[in-house]
Amino acid sequence: MFVVDTNILVYGADKDSPDHARCRASLEQWRSETAPWYVTWGIVYEFVRVVTHPRVLNRPFSAAQAWEFLDALFASPSFRILTETDRHRHVAAEVFAETPGISGNLVFDAHTAILMRENGIKLIFTRDTDFNRFPFVDTVDPVTDHRRTSASTLRHVPRRK
Repeated sequence: MFVVDTNILVYGADKDSPDHARCRASLEQWRSETAPWYVTWGIVYEFVRVVTHPRVLNRPFSAAQAWEFLDALFASPSFRILTETDRHRHVAAEVFAETPGISGNLVFDAHTAILMRENGIKLIFTRDTDFNRFPFVDTVDPVTDHRRTSASTLRHVPRRK
């Protein structure tokens, strides 16, 4: 089980991105597997915000095109949405207490990390190094194949076939 961050979705959708091929290949692989993989509703809406923004992409998507891309993900039987549990406020309080400096834009990533913790998921595929601030989260960058584990070890991840 793992979470896929917004940036991987954006690069997988944006054919003009230099990271498109690697991110798209990862998404296609995950779509064909049976193991569950997750995003949050926040990630879904952030994806739509980014890919439809004319100052972010050279060729922004229409809202319909963005949802069409998402619908292809939703069609995968292993794709799931990670949501809050009854423990959410308690887990959030723990994370805010344990992780100094959560403010501004980091709050969005904190929400994703909190959802991961409360649902027992440690791994996120992302290009965003801000997730390294959460000691209970392991990160994998599918473009560089680097993994940061909760033990703070950076290592090369063998490419899946």
